[in-house]
Parts: sequence; C-alpha cells; structure tokens
Amino acid sequence: MAGGNLTTVNALLKEVYEGRLTEQYSNEVTGLKRIERSSAGVVETVGGKYVTFPIRVGRNTGISYRAEEGQIADPGNQSYAAVQVKLKYGYGRFKITGQAIELAETNYQSFASALTQEMDGLKDDLVKDSARIFYGNTSNGVVAKITDTTTSASHTVDTVQYLSVGELVDVLDTVTGAQVGTSAGLTITAINETTKTITLSGSVGATTATSAVYRAGNRLQEPTGLDQICSATVPVYGLDPATQPIWAGNTLTSVGALLESWMIAQADRARQKGAKITAIFTSLGVRRAYFSLLTQQRRIVDTKSFTGGFQALAFNYGTEIPVVEDVDAKPGTMYFIDETKIKEYKKRGWYFEDRAGSVLQWVRNFDIFEGMAKQYWELGTSQRNAHTMASGITEG
Repeated sequence: MAGGNLTTVNALLKEVYEGRLTEQYSNEVTGLKRIERSSAGVVETVGGKYVTFPIRVGRNTGISYRAEEGQIADPGNQSYAAVQVKLKYGYGRFKITGQAIELAETNYQSFASALTQEMDGLKDDLVKDSARIFYGNTSNGVVAKITDTTTSASHTVDTVQYLSVGELVDVLDTVTGAQVGTSAGLTITAINETTKTITLSGSVGATTATSAVYRAGNRLQEPTGLDQICSATVPVYGLDPATQPIWAGNTLTSVGALLESWMIAQADRARQKGAKITAIFTSLGVRRAYFSLLTQQRRIVDTKSFTGGFQALAFNYGTEIPVVEDVDAKPGTMYFIDETKIKEYKKRGWYFEDRAGSVLQWVRNFDIFEGMAKQYWELGTSQRNAHTMASGITEG
C-alpha cells in the first residue's frame, strides 16, 4: 500500500489489528483459553447486557424407605436459583498524534510502524489484564494487598506481579471501599521486585490489614475471578453462601509443602460433590515443587499433550489431569477446577468501536486522535463447590 488516509487507516485498524487482538487473546492467555466461551444466555435488557443461567441449590428430597403399607414420602424436586449477572464492561484506549497520521499520506510504512507500536502495546496489555482477572481476588479488583501499617509513599505488598510503573491506582479498604488517606488516583513511580515494595506519587496512610491497591476506578467493576468463585464466604452472582450453604466454594490457606496425597484429597473433594477436576492451574514455583515431588518418588517426569494443545505435567487420579503452569497465576497457589462447570460469557470478543464511522476519533481541541477496544464479558460457574483454590504452597 503506497499511500493512505483516514479511510485506509481505519481499514488497517479493523482488518489487521483487530484480528491480531483476537488471535493474541486466544493464544497467550493460559487459564482463560481452556474455559469454554459462550454467548448463550447473554441478553440485553433495560440497564445493560446480562447473562442468565440456573444454579442447582438442592436435591430431590422425595426419597424414602417404608414398611409394607407405610405412607411414602411426599414428592420432591430439584431446587434451582436463577441468576442474572450483568456483564462487566472492559475497555482499552489508545491515542496517536495528527503528525503521525500525516505520515500515512507521505510515508505509509513509517505510519504503520508507529501505529503497530501503539496497537501491539494495547493488545498485549489487554491480554495480560484478562489473565490477571481470570484468577481475580476475593475483593473484586485488587491487584495487590498492602502488608505494612504505615503512612508513607512507599509500601510493601504481597505481590508486585500485576503492577507496573506509571499505572494509575487507588489505595482502598477492601471491606468498605473507602480511600486510605488521600489515596485516589495515585501513580506508581517505582517497583522493587526483591523487597516487594512500591513507591507512589503521594503519601498514603495509615494503612491497615485491609488496605489494598486497585487499578484506579476498578473496584467491584471487574469480571468474577477464580478466587471469588472458590471463596467459601464471598457472595457471587447475588447468591450468598451464608443463606445458601451449598453455594460455597473451597479455599485452603497456609498449605505448606506439596504432597501428592493432599492433591488427591482435593480431587476427592470435587468428586464427593458430583464434580470432576479436569485441570489444575498453578504458578511456576508450585509447578517446580510438583516436578521435584515426582522426581523424589522416582517417577518418570514427562510433559504430555492434553486436549486443547496444552503441554503440562500429568497428575494421576485414575485418569491423568493436566497440571498447567501459568505465569499469571498467583505465587504459591493451585486451582483445582472442573472446567465443565465454568464458562466465559460474552457476546463477542475484543473489538474496536467504530459506530461513529471510524475507529479513530478526533480529540477536541488537540491534534490527537484516539480509539477504543472493548469487550463485555463475565466468568460464570454453575457449581462453586466443584472448585478449590489453595494458597500458601511452598514453591520449588
């Protein structure tokens, strides 16, 4: 293509970069890729887009044994609760200057290079953020928990895995959502990965055991993650396990050293609930611990191919269950998941908004154009007690 204008630029964005965005999303998100994607049950009503599905909360109690001529039990039925969950609205924005667009008229290759830098960066960031959200946190939107109780611009956190320099964040109380001091809209200016310390653009405090870092404005707005699904106490999809005990997930903490007998017990837990563990997602360090466990037992350690093209270590539980290492899984964690009980609901994948006639829109009063990618989605489960999240596992 020798030259270009806004029309050809728009075509480039839609045909080339949106395709890459979808492809990247499919190929590089480890855990989320294995989850079935469905638009079934996604409806649009006044107030937004929702996903609806039934959840079984009780068995048929009309079962009895009686003596001859004895009255048998009253008929029973399965008990269901219908949920209607609003899809969560995700966005990614980019901008490019008018000067860069001018290159499309005179030097299309240079323009394409500038545009590629912006779009590839957005694509990678959306992919990485979706992978983080898949694992989630029991307090929706948390990217790191603060572990000190001080007033300072620098704070220690439980993990810096999901943080980056330049990110705009809020420091909030996970219970109430209240700001910790004057903490809204701060920028991360430095990260020390060794000490797990972050430096913010302003002083925050005094922090407490319930203080956490959120991506600015995201509290309670992100899709549901595995941590929430596996929680035994957190309400999910409007149902509270305090009033529906069967709607409680399984969470284990401070596990310690990894044992194969313990892993069998977690698969047994799901089996007792009528579920079947189909995948174990874990951090790189726990995967190393599992590898070491197999070699200590003089087992042949070999990566195997599983359905969906995944290469993983096998966990033998009658059948082989893939132990899938994921760079985006939280340190020291293992997730025992029945994938048949989880779906990613969405009407369509990430795409560029162009309802105004073009992907690129002029920013009023500036020689700048901007665009937006978006996706409406939610992670849903029909059976919380089919899954288990275990933390505090000693990594290898």
